[in-house]
Amino acid sequence: MLAALERIGWRIKRQSDSHRLLTREGWPDYEFSFHDNEELGRRILSRIAKHTGLRPEDL
Repeated sequence: MLAALERIGWRIKRQSDSHRLLTREGWPDYEFSFHDNEELGRRILSRIAKHTGLRPEDL
């Protein structure tokens, strides 16, 4: 999922353990907690998409 966000222009601004602050020009910064080896559920994917502009076809 992080790779998909990077493909649409998001960059990691700061990271502390599993917490990442993402930045993209024209968008407010977005922070979330994500463990690389865990699968994200439908609800959290929906929330991330709403705040980042991520679409199903971007995945």
